Amino acid sequence: MHALKRFPRLLAAQPARLRIINQFPKILPRVTPRLYSTAPAQNTSAQTAPSTDPSTDHHAVVSTFDLFSIGVGPSSSHTVGPMRAAKIFINDLKDHKVLERVHTLRVDMFGSLALTGKGHGTPEAILMGIEGETPDMVETTTIKSRVEDIHTNKSIRLDGTHRINFDPEKHLIFNYFKALPQHPNGLRFCAYDESANMVATNEYFSIGGGFVVNAATQLDHGENVYYKQDITDETKETKSKAKAVAEAEAVAERTQQDIAVVALPFKNSEELLAVCKRENMTIAQVVYENELKWSTPEEIREKLLRIWNTMDESIRNGVMASPHDYLPGGLNVRRRAPALYSKLLKGLYGPVATQPTYSDNQIPLPGSIQPTGSALNSSQASPDTPFPLSLSVLPKRQRKRFFLPALDYLSVYAIAVNEENACGGRVVTAPTNGAAGTIPSVLKYYLEFISENPEKDVMEFLLTTSAIGMLFKRGASISAAEVGCQGEVGVACSMAAAGFTAVMGGSVDQVENAAEIGMEHNLGLTCDPIGGLVQVPCIERNALAAVKAIAAAQLALNGEGDHRVSLDQVIETMRQTGLDMMSKYKETSQGGLAVNVPMC
Repeated sequence: MHALKRFPRLLAAQPARLRIINQFPKILPRVTPRLYSTAPAQNTSAQTAPSTDPSTDHHAVVSTFDLFSIGVGPSSSHTVGPMRAAKIFINDLKDHKVLERVHTLRVDMFGSLALTGKGHGTPEAILMGIEGETPDMVETTTIKSRVEDIHTNKSIRLDGTHRINFDPEKHLIFNYFKALPQHPNGLRFCAYDESANMVATNEYFSIGGGFVVNAATQLDHGENVYYKQDITDETKETKSKAKAVAEAEAVAERTQQDIAVVALPFKNSEELLAVCKRENMTIAQVVYENELKWSTPEEIREKLLRIWNTMDESIRNGVMASPHDYLPGGLNVRRRAPALYSKLLKGLYGPVATQPTYSDNQIPLPGSIQPTGSALNSSQASPDTPFPLSLSVLPKRQRKRFFLPALDYLSVYAIAVNEENACGGRVVTAPTNGAAGTIPSVLKYYLEFISENPEKDVMEFLLTTSAIGMLFKRGASISAAEVGCQGEVGVACSMAAAGFTAVMGGSVDQVENAAEIGMEHNLGLTCDPIGGLVQVPCIERNALAAVKAIAAAQLALNGEGDHRVSLDQVIETMRQTGLDMMSKYKETSQGGLAVNVPMC
């Protein structure tokens, strides 16, 4: 439900005071202009009373396809999230039928978004979101020219249709020394009419991995999953005239998602392992059964393969780029993946041709010609089977012999993805853009040198890694602005270790052990990007995390799953470490390498 509120005209130039006004509405004079808050209305009395509702203790389950989403570089929290937030705000203006009244906008960036936003492409992402673009569909090759056009003409098209006055130099505000209390990555959008009266406003928070929340959705774990889905014209047309009632019911439904939707809920790794042993399932099978509540088997398969194909394409783009190219941003960092890949090919296959080749691992999507031995087709499994569908789609596997050839490929694959990310190319948040290279490199390595059934292995790997990512998202954070790089590269290392252990035939205890080892030795990892760019030390850090993930899996597979430190204990330690970490080490570029390595 969207509330209608009144604001004095004086405040059109003072959006920072909006929160005070919400607290004292009775002392305000009655004024003519109407202000629409795009945030869902809340019962303030209910907020002040302590909650006794057991449903507030939310489980960890979100959709795999929210944790892994296709977007653009260089950052999920600073590029993908802000683009989504801008798109949501513009959609809300359309819902309220006030888009045509808007004469100009003001966008305020707070905290980490302000401090490192320029290096992370935050302004460009916001501009594209305002024009109606989404991270998974925007044509990356046109972003630069479109941004230059906005700066030149000092105008922008809301949702690609309604052109308004907008000067990025004046209307994109970097609040370097201010932060909103809810989260370090804060955004405030304010829309004004021709008379400078405020028409609408809202605040959003990019909490990592491309997830976006606002005041209505930040309170409980799990609810923010809904803000990964952009509202489409089709869904708008189906809304009834009683929109306020319907949206109020939708908000209530979000708070009950764990009770009403999830088949096999879990809040932590202890509960996840208990579910696996009770149901005699692997971790991937548990996640698959939960996904069936949102998608059909065919949709799950198609989405998983699309995610992997995007990952593989990002590796290909990275290794096939010109070795003479430099990454953008002024650090003068040259792409290394192309030259490294050529050297590896030469050493493994003999002299390399003038045009280097790339061994892709693309898997055909549904509708194309299917390879022999496909993991799922309509004749093999049906939703009507009396047993869990995941048991036939993802059967338990035999333990594989542990043999690790050509580990150098791990580093090259990870570097390739993160160099592509640094250039603003298309990557998959895994679980974030800054850590986008670790999981694809480990999976690519497995498919290249070990896999016997690529399609099934991709599904098993991604579903297992997503479960571990869910645990970190609920128990701590996947945002470097909150907990440092341990929340991004550290989490990616843990996820990759778990996925690799699973496809190697490890038990659920060994998978949990591998995830624990992967994070335990990334605790305290800081986020100190030089110049606010996702380049140094981010790119190499992904390569080292990929190697560390394989080492963690090896340790776990050589044991029986028994270990002194549990994954839950490591996640809680990570959370506490993030709270104790100084803000200058949490994606602000105010400490560490960012201040000790000169830009020139």
